[in-house]
Parts: sequence; structure tokens; C-alpha cells
Amino acid sequence: MFLFLFLCLLAPVVLMAAAGDIVAQFATPGTCPTGLTYDGKYLWLADRKSDLMYKIDPADGRVIEEYQAPCYYVAGLTVAAECLWVLDAEDNVAYCWNPETGICEKTIDIPCESPQGLAWDGKYLWVADFSLDRIFQISTEDGTTITDIPSPSGNPQGLTFDGKYLWVSDRFDDMIYMVYPENGNVIVAFDSPSKYPRGLAFDGDFLWNIDYQTDSLYKIKLDDTVTYVRTDGKKQQLDYTHQIRNYGPGEITSLDIYLALPHDLPFQKMLDTLVFNPPPMDILSDKWDQKVAHYHFDNIPAGEFVTVAMTAKAELFKTRFMIFPEKTGLLSEIPKSIKDKYLADDTKYWVKDSYISETAKKVVGDETNCYWIARKLFNFIIDKLEYERVGGWNVAPTVLKRGTGSCSEYSFVYIALCRAVGLPARYAGSVVIRGDDASTDDVFHRWVEVYLPNYGWIPIDPSGGDNDRPASQASAIGYLSNRFLITTIGGGGSEYLDWSYNSNEKWQSLGPCKIYGEHIGEWSPIVESE
Repeated sequence: MFLFLFLCLLAPVVLMAAAGDIVAQFATPGTCPTGLTYDGKYLWLADRKSDLMYKIDPADGRVIEEYQAPCYYVAGLTVAAECLWVLDAEDNVAYCWNPETGICEKTIDIPCESPQGLAWDGKYLWVADFSLDRIFQISTEDGTTITDIPSPSGNPQGLTFDGKYLWVSDRFDDMIYMVYPENGNVIVAFDSPSKYPRGLAFDGDFLWNIDYQTDSLYKIKLDDTVTYVRTDGKKQQLDYTHQIRNYGPGEITSLDIYLALPHDLPFQKMLDTLVFNPPPMDILSDKWDQKVAHYHFDNIPAGEFVTVAMTAKAELFKTRFMIFPEKTGLLSEIPKSIKDKYLADDTKYWVKDSYISETAKKVVGDETNCYWIARKLFNFIIDKLEYERVGGWNVAPTVLKRGTGSCSEYSFVYIALCRAVGLPARYAGSVVIRGDDASTDDVFHRWVEVYLPNYGWIPIDPSGGDNDRPASQASAIGYLSNRFLITTIGGGGSEYLDWSYNSNEKWQSLGPCKIYGEHIGEWSPIVESE
């Protein structure tokens, strides 16, 4: 027994790794590293200050050999066949440089104003332009533009190609993006190792990145053993108040109030038991397994207010799912219990309406991958709808035909379209930190969750992602900032919350009554005592 325990203590600790984790770090040979590529055995790194290019052993970061660069501002490197292509950001040209002879065998003009980064997809070169916010696919024959796609964000730096996707580093965002080259959609995103990411390279298993600020070369894991990561936890207290005012002249004969109860999720950790004032009559669960605190009041005369409150303490996280489309599986892999519950029609969805069903099928086409089904419908909605917060929640076909909607209406349309093609979807409702950690929310926010095999329920916010920048669109898919406390998860209408979230009220009255309901979330940061 003691020997077994001793051996267990000696055994290596296996840490679960996520995409974006740093596996190794080496100092760069120069102080101004820019371009980076991989030739199948060695890394090649260019340095702007020394005007040298270094052949580096990826096993230990050791310089094998150094070469004089063919220009004075190398902004990108990539390998194509036996040639090392070198991007000259000073003269806006690219050189086909032979590492055996040191001769530039060809020069092509680059159709960019401010070129950065270089990649080879097996047929064409890719180069980014940070002044135009575009990424160009160009011919090595004469620099002709084949196509171009939007840059993920405002300052693309490094590029590399992994056989299917482009990877792009962005200096201003301090992010690294995996981009679908057909349309520029950002699929995966994670924080760069440091604050000035430049050149990128892919060695078949790992991503490599050089950082201009730290003068470091980073080896980055891409495998997604961990499906999500959460960072930047902050502890907050929410005081949620639901008040009903009877301005009369009649009487409210019966009043029921329901407060949705938050619980632990990948995005949040409850720090204490919920506190209610006054205590509720009972705790109920609706047909979606959403728990609510239930209050009942009788005979409320004109001029009287009824107030109930809940205090919740939670740690809120920035949570990012690392979703690789090839690993999400097919619709046929979704459990029957999930399909039965979250493919059903409801009064706000109208899944069986011909306009909804035909639109969904037209958008999705013959796509069978669950991620791409969700993404195609997301792209369609943000192109079709414009955000407009007005009173009322209309049904999905009406909203889609009208072309405008609130966050709830975006959600209803997206859920309806997803369900129409067999992808389970539901909604999440929250109270939001509005700017400062001590703030008030009386608007709230709702978004969608879709079920992806091998990943589970993934947040997708079609109204939040209705933005021109691909990076901003991607931040609405599988990502949630630390501003939200989710109180409600529902698949449709609830016997207690109806189509509301956070809280709801139901009443009966005698005589004419003017009844007003107010729902407010007051946030305050939790200060840790020393």
C-alpha cells in the first residue's frame, strides 16, 4: 500500500491542455523578429533590425544557420516547393529566394498598400494588408489577385496555412485567429502569447508565433483536449428586485411572482446560497428544468406596491469554447432525448411555417456538419436582420420578414431556423454588468445555445454578433464575457416564466387597474477582505 502511494506521488501529473496553451518558449536570435515559416524540418525567422534570416531547430530554438535577407524589411516568410518566399514591406514585392544559392529567382509585385505576413496554401500566396483590413490570395506568376477576404480585425500581422485554414495574428487585439479562407469567417480564436504577435508558422501539429515585444518564439498547442477555457474571473454581487405597483383604482385579487434561479455553469460559479427578501412560498421547476422562486399575494389594493428581491453572489468568467468544425459531428449523433425536447415547435418559433422551413433549408443546403449548419444560419441572420429594440416580441416569421428585431427576437428567429433543419437550440437569459462593475441593468440580454456533438451546449448570440468585423462575429459564437449572470435557460414558453427571463409576474384584478412591473438588477463588486 505504501509502495503504491509512493509510486503515485512519483508519477507525472498530466495537465489537460487547451488550444492556445504555450508548449515551449525560446528567445529569438534578433531583437526585431518579423517573419516566420516552417520548411518541414526547420523554422525560418526573419529579423528586421539585423536584416538576417535564421534557420532554427524547433526542438531547442538553436540557430542552425543565418543568411543575409534579400531586402531591408522582411515582413513575412513562407515556403513553397524548394523556394522561400520573402515579403518586402518596403517595396511591396515578394522574392522567390533560393536558400541553396542565395539567389532571388523571381520577384512579383504585391497588390497591397501595407503588406504584412505571408502564407502558401499549396497553389497561391496569401498576404495581409493592415491598412485595407483585407487578406489577399495572389498568384506567384505575376502577383495577380485571385480573391480577397476581410481581415479578422484591424491589424493583421502574421499568416500561415495549416492545410485547410488560415491562421492570422492581430497586433491590436493580441489575438490569434483561425480563418476559413473561403469567406473570411473566424472559426477559432485565442489570446496571443504576448502583446505584439507577428509571424506565424505551422509544423503539422503545433502553431508557432514570434512576438515583437518579448523577442520570443512560442510553440502553441492546437489540440482541444479541453473544450473550453475560462479566464478573468471576477466576483460580483447582484441584487435583483421585482416590484409590482398597483396604481388602481381597482384591486389586484391575485399576484404570482417568479424569480429565475442562477446556478453553476461554465460561465459562472455561485459563491454562496441565494438570499431572498421576503422568503419565497416555494421553489418550483418548469418543464425546461428551470428553477424559480415562487411568491403569491392576495388582495392588493390601489396604491400598494409589492416588492420581492434576490441576492446572488457569483464569480463570472470570460469563457471561450475552442470549436473545431471537424470534431462537431453530424445531426445523427445528437442524443434522442435532446432532439425530442429541443426540436419541438412553440408559439414564438413557428418552426413548421413554410417561410421558416423553406428559408432554413435554402440557407443550409446539403450541409450535414453541425457547426457549419449553425454558422450558415448565423451568417444569414446577421446579414438579414438589423437590431432594433422596440416593445413586444413577435413570432419568428414576422421578425424575419420585417428585417429588424431585439435580442429576444433575433433569438426566436435563430432557434426556429435551427430547429427547422434538425439542430437543437434553446435560449439563455441574463442580467448584465453595464460598463462599470457597480452598475444597474434594467434591459437584460438573451441569446441562443445550440447543441453540438462532442461539445454540448454552445452559446451563440446572433444579435451580439451582428457586426462587420469577422472577429466580432466570432466572439458571439462559443464565447461569453464576464459581464453576464445567466439566470434562465429555456427551450420555449414556460408555465411560470412564460417567454420572459430573469423573472415574471401573473395577476388577476377586479375593476380597472393600472399595473406596472419594474425589474432591476443592481451590481456591485465583491471586495475580498484581507
